[in-house]
Amino acid sequence: LQDCHIVVNYDLPWAIIRLIQRAGRVDRIGQEADTILCYSFLPAEGVEKIIKLRSRVRQRLQENEEVVGADEFFFEDQKDEKKTLTDLYTEKADILDGEADNEVDLSSYAYQIWKNAVDVNPELERIVPELPPVVYASRPWTPAPEKPEGVLVYLKTADGNDALTWMSKTGETVTESQYAILRAAECNSDTPSVPRHANHHHLVQEGVKLIVKEERVIGGQLGRPSGARFRTYERLKSHAEVIKGTLFDSQVLHKAIEQIYRFPLRQTAVDTLNRQLRSSVTNQALADLVMALYEQDRLCIVHEEKDSREPQIICSMGLVDTKAKGTIP
Repeated sequence: LQDCHIVVNYDLPWAIIRLIQRAGRVDRIGQEADTILCYSFLPAEGVEKIIKLRSRVRQRLQENEEVVGADEFFFEDQKDEKKTLTDLYTEKADILDGEADNEVDLSSYAYQIWKNAVDVNPELERIVPELPPVVYASRPWTPAPEKPEGVLVYLKTADGNDALTWMSKTGETVTESQYAILRAAECNSDTPSVPRHANHHHLVQEGVKLIVKEERVIGGQLGRPSGARFRTYERLKSHAEVIKGTLFDSQVLHKAIEQIYRFPLRQTAVDTLNRQLRSSVTNQALADLVMALYEQDRLCIVHEEKDSREPQIICSMGLVDTKAKGTIP
C-alpha cells in the first residue's frame, strides 16, 4: 500500500477515524510521494440538502480533530482552517483523556519524572520518603476552560491501587486522565508555594469520594470500565463462553479470569495489557498473554484475605489562580 498515493472514499463514514486510518495505511514507511491524495464521493446536491451529510461530517471532523491529531484535508476549503497535529504531541486540551490515556505507560512516565528530579537534586531521595501522609501544597495556576483551578489528589485505594483525580474549585471532576493530572502537577523546583484554597481539604474529601465511587460502584470490583482490569475481564469472560467445551478451553484461563475478578492487577500487568488492548489484540492472543502472566505470578497482587483497608491519601496539590480572591494562608 505504501506504493500508492491516492485514496478514494466511496463513502463518508460517521466514524471519522476510519478516514484517518485509510490514509494512514498508504502514508506509512516506504511512502515516497510528497502528497497523499484523498478523493471522496459526496451525495447529489438534492440529497445533501435533505440529510446534510457534508455539514455533519465537517462537524465531526472539527470535534475529532484534537483527538486524532489529523492533518489531512478532506474538503478543499479546509486548508485555511487551523490544524492541531502539533497539539497531539503537546497534549493540548486533554487529548489523551479517556481511552487514549491507555496509550501512556504511566508507571514509566512517573518513574521518569522521579529520575529527572533526583538527577537535579539527589537530596530528594531522602526528603520525599520522609514526607508524612496527607501532605499538601499549592502552586500558582493559570486557569483555562478545560483546565480550571482546583485540587489534585493522589490516593492509594483500599485494593492497593494508585489513583489520581482533579477536582475543580467548585467541586466537579475535571478529567479522568491520569496522564493529564500528572502533567498538571508538573512544575520547576523553584516554583513558589501559594496560599491554599479555603475549601482545599473539602475538595480533597470530594476527590476521595469520587475515586472510591469509581472503584466500587461505577466499575464495580473491577474498577473503571475504561481500565485494563475491567476491559480484560469482560473480554476474557466473553471469550471463555465462546470456546467453552472446545479444545481451546482451559482451566488456567478460568483461574486467571477469577484472579482478575478478585484481586487488583500488578502495575506491570496493567501497562502490558493496556499496550495490547491498544493494538487491537485478538481475544485468543489476549487469553494467551493473561495465562502466561498468571502462570508466572505476574498478573495480580494476591492477598491471603480480603481485608477492609481504607483508602489512604498520599498527598494533594492545589492549583490556585493567584489573581483570584478567596485563598487563605
